[in-house]
Parts: sequence; structure tokens; C-alpha cells
Amino acid sequence: MRLTLFLLLLFIALPAQAQQQPTLENDLERVIRHVDDKSFVTVNVENDLFGGGTDQNYTSGVRLTYHKMGAELPQFTRTMDRMVPMFRRNEATSIYYSLGQNLYTPEDITTSADQPNDRPWAAFLYASAGMISVRENTVDEIEGSLGVVGPAALGEQTQRTIHKWVNSPNPEGWDNQLKNEPGLILSWNRRWPERYGIDFPGVVVDGWSATAEPNIGITAGNIYTYANAGANFRLSPYAGRFQDAPIKVRPASPGSGAFIIPEGVFAWHLFGGVEGRAVARNIFLDGNTFTDSHSVDKKPFVYDATAGVATAYGPARISYALVYRSKEFEEQDSPSIFGTVSIGYRF
Repeated sequence: MRLTLFLLLLFIALPAQAQQQPTLENDLERVIRHVDDKSFVTVNVENDLFGGGTDQNYTSGVRLTYHKMGAELPQFTRTMDRMVPMFRRNEATSIYYSLGQNLYTPEDITTSADQPNDRPWAAFLYASAGMISVRENTVDEIEGSLGVVGPAALGEQTQRTIHKWVNSPNPEGWDNQLKNEPGLILSWNRRWPERYGIDFPGVVVDGWSATAEPNIGITAGNIYTYANAGANFRLSPYAGRFQDAPIKVRPASPGSGAFIIPEGVFAWHLFGGVEGRAVARNIFLDGNTFTDSHSVDKKPFVYDATAGVATAYGPARISYALVYRSKEFEEQDSPSIFGTVSIGYRF
């Protein structure tokens, strides 16, 4: 079991074309001791204020995730497994649970009038459960989310409270938000962490590790329905190669949040990625599913470009990334730029 769990991290971070380094055997022993039956807690905070310095479009996202490796999988995961034929559980399958809230606002939040040419006011409060499984040279992830859109998602209360704390303008238009509607999302993503990679000698530590990781996925539900494809990139000193991207706020590209750092090593890595989505449904632009509501003409194709840096020491890791998201609807004046901060802790 320890070897299988180690292979999960190995497949996540170690390039296929890598050359074995002299320190690998010593690192293996230290990594295996840390992997067995470990858990990760990750907090993601996304906000356009510390990205583009604005307060509009996708304005805020918060997600708390508990990721357990080596856990005994509960019965409901069998149902999730059967619903997604591309996914198969095995001994290396891990599980995670998340709670989150997303907020969406038009460009002008200081008016109480409806703004028909701008996106609807909306909030989404949700809980998610997912599994991550290594199969041959791929990492498969499935996730199911249940939540609510509308006043029950508490978007107005959240934004008003935060704006009061930071002395920002009071948001006045929440009376125009989407109506209450239950939300369901089922997502599948496949990654090829070993597809492109190289380890090469350097003058710092034992050298460097670089990878390019293609991914594809499908998401379906009354909140989102889209197909995605993209690639993530990573560059790190060799000692910090056992790291994966944090689990992000959807519809961003996937990650597991797992990281293993040798004892006494301060690790860092640069990361980035591009991802395109063919969007069939986005409730935050299309409006409510079962009743009339404000809506705009969404663009069928959207892409994200991400660049960031992560640092880790011992059981803790913190990262920051800047995300550029192309225009999502026809009347949108400019693309969205937001920052995402992730804090992870292993125990």
C-alpha cells in the first residue's frame, strides 16, 4: 500500500523521460514514510481584487478541501464510479471533500437597478466529493457537487460583510440575483503527468525537474456543462518534484493538492497552464433553468491562462497564481483577471 501511494505522487510529479538522480534512493525512503495514510487540507481563495484590482464578473470564490490518501472508500463512491465509465477505482484511489461559495456580479455594483446588458448577480453555495485514481500512465479524477444558486447561497450577506470589513462600496444589486435553484455538477478529468518531462542537472540542489501535463475533461449538470482540454506546466528544483497543483475552484483546471517535501528542504516551483472550454451551459450567464430570470448571450468558447509560484516547507505550502479568463459573454467589456491564493497543510 505504501508503494502504491508513493506511485500516485510519482505519477503526478515525476516526468517519464527523467534520468535517475544520485539522491533518488534516499529521497524515496523519506517520501514513503510521509505518504502512507496522510491527509491534506487546502484553502483556496480567489478574488478579482488581488488579481485585476476590480470587483466584477467572477468576483470571489472560496473553497475548503480535505483530501485523504489511503482512506477506505465509502459506499457512495461505488455509485460515482459506475456513473463515469472512464473512471476505475483501485488501491491507489484517494478521496476528498470540499465546501465552497462563488460570487458573480455585474461591472457596476453600486446601483440597485437591473442591468440587462451585464451579467446576472449570482451566488453558488455547494459541497463536493471526489476521487483521484492512478491507472497506468494517467491520473483520473471524478467529482460530484450538490449546491444551491440564489438567495439561499448567501451571496448578498457574504459580499456585504466583506465589503464592510475592507471599506469597499456596498453592493446594491442583490435584489436582482438569480432565483433559488438546486444545483448538480458531475465532472471527470484525465491527466497524463508522464507525457512530457525532463530532469536536467543544475547548479542549485541536485538539478531541475520540468513537466508539461496535458488534460481533458467533461462536466455536466444544470450549473455547468462543458468539455475542456489544456495543459499544465511546472518547473522546480529536483528536491521539490513531488508536488501537484492544489484542487481549484471550478471550472479551473484540476489538481489533487498533494505535496511531499523532504525533511529540512525549502521547496518552491513555478507553474502555469492554458485550458480551453466548449461551454454548453453556464447558469451564471444563461440564467435559471426552470424559471425566467436575467440572462446574457454567453460565448461558446472560453479559455484560461494561469501563471504562479508555490513555496513549501515541511507540512505546509502556500501558492499564488494569476488567472486570465477570456470574455465569457457577448456584452462583456473586458476579460477577467483574478488572483488565487492556496494554503495547504499535510498531517
